[in-house]
Amino acid sequence: MPGQQNEVTFRFLAQPTDVNFGGKVHGGMAMKWIDQAGYACAVGWSGAYCVTVSVSGIQFVAPILIGDLVTVRARLIHTGRSSMHMAVDVLARALRSGEQRLATSCVMVFVALDSPDGHPTQVPVWEPRNEEDQRLQAYAKQLMELSKAMEQQVTALRSAPLVQ
Repeated sequence: MPGQQNEVTFRFLAQPTDVNFGGKVHGGMAMKWIDQAGYACAVGWSGAYCVTVSVSGIQFVAPILIGDLVTVRARLIHTGRSSMHMAVDVLARALRSGEQRLATSCVMVFVALDSPDGHPTQVPVWEPRNEEDQRLQAYAKQLMELSKAMEQQVTALRSAPLVQ
């Protein structure tokens, strides 16, 4: 039922196929996991097919190593008419020591569509329930404003060649 699931958590072990030549998980692999968890949360909230619109503020804070228990948590932090903003954290925990660290975090925006080739469709409204929710919603709104300003800059640059 739409409007019920506002958080998704994935857990799995980082495998040798996930890492680069330095023995750490590829940034692209972490981004894939982020997109999957964000998508699952967006669909769970909206009850519709969803597409990724943007990923903002992605930060690779600490490495993920082979054998780490990886937790990817996506949380709804703001809704528009058809859009949903998700805060996504990737945590890595060394199983032997139990040490857990934040590996990656970002905010994603998804849009719900009425079909895979369709048009944006309305999503249920999400309301903050506590101070943490309010803080995250304010952060999502701040990122929206920054994104609009960046889009205006890019549009202005498109009208003139970058290199002359």
